Amino acid sequence: MSNLLIKNLRPMAGELCDILVRNGKIAAIGTGLEGGDAPVEDACGAIAVPGLVEAHTHLDKTLWGMPWYDGRKGGVLQDLVDNERNSRIPLGLDVHRQSMRHAIQLVETGTSHIRSHADIDTDHGLTLLEGKIRTRDALAGVVELQIVAFPQSGLMVRPGTYELLDEALANGADVVGGLDPSSFDRDPKASLDATFALAVKHAKPIDIHLHEAGELGAFTLEMIMERTRAHGLQGLVGISHAFCLGMPDQARVARLIEQVAALDIRIFSTGAPSASCPSLQHLCAAGVRVGIGCDGIRDTWGPWGQPDMMDRARIVGMKNKMRRDDELELLLHTTCSGGADAIGVPDHALTIGAQADFTLVAGETLAHAVVEQAPRPMVVKSGRVVARNGKLCAQGVSMP
Repeated sequence: MSNLLIKNLRPMAGELCDILVRNGKIAAIGTGLEGGDAPVEDACGAIAVPGLVEAHTHLDKTLWGMPWYDGRKGGVLQDLVDNERNSRIPLGLDVHRQSMRHAIQLVETGTSHIRSHADIDTDHGLTLLEGKIRTRDALAGVVELQIVAFPQSGLMVRPGTYELLDEALANGADVVGGLDPSSFDRDPKASLDATFALAVKHAKPIDIHLHEAGELGAFTLEMIMERTRAHGLQGLVGISHAFCLGMPDQARVARLIEQVAALDIRIFSTGAPSASCPSLQHLCAAGVRVGIGCDGIRDTWGPWGQPDMMDRARIVGMKNKMRRDDELELLLHTTCSGGADAIGVPDHALTIGAQADFTLVAGETLAHAVVEQAPRPMVVKSGRVVARNGKLCAQGVSMP
């Protein structure tokens, strides 16, 4: 934890002021503050926002910094999953090295918290989780990393995966993952019963990938809601993608969203351009806690993406047809404080007593900051400057 005085910044694009940090917490906000022996930084009038939150990504998959991969496949989800699982070892995809590369670039672009899925399967056992735990330890104090034990190759269709998930949750994973219980696992009752049993046993939250669209996805979502209610896990269940909430039947969607909000189920969206994503505006208006994420970045699945939450915010904004300034401000909220709330990080705000996690951004207003493509002037984690002008400066950490 650190002491720091940052002068001449504009919290949430407000009036120019100073922020004083003591022991990693925001101790004072005002003008003409004195920091005693604390280091002093000049923000030069930049906007300050809470640290950005990457609420859905796969640090263990990226090929960033490796030779160009020309073996990407088309086809259905199963084809993509199989190609990735079978390509990891031949490609020499070292999870610790690659997740460090991805995570460091997220830090350089202003991210203070990451939720990342780690594949758990019977081919690789817990090795991918172990590599990511090394990254979490190496970046302690620079970024906070939640790890989801994720059955990417399926749970019920891959015997032995349940036992590996059980072991992963006992050995460092923070969240129970799931994947398409109906269309991929082919047995939604057994798949969801197993997922919720692991959550109850280990007292861990849940985050289920739900790509299933239309009525099939709605059916699975209703089964998830039933179990959330039955196990008393309100506030501890999240659904990633939730493409079914983007189906055309708006009356049906509205009823589902109402139930999602009542059970405090969190939704994590990546604004996937090729899918029917839920409306960010409708979710937020209903009181649903929403986070957004970059998903996979330049991996065996696809060549696209940047490890930058502001870049992802622009993609999500375009997907949701956001144009007005108030809509862009809502988008920014889901990228920082709202995203933190969705992954269970409390008090993530520029307020006295909060942890000093914030980033400086370019722009005249919050809406302008969302669309402005510029390096982040400064990134602060627990009162320590960890990046400047888009480059890591945290001592003891380097890009592999």
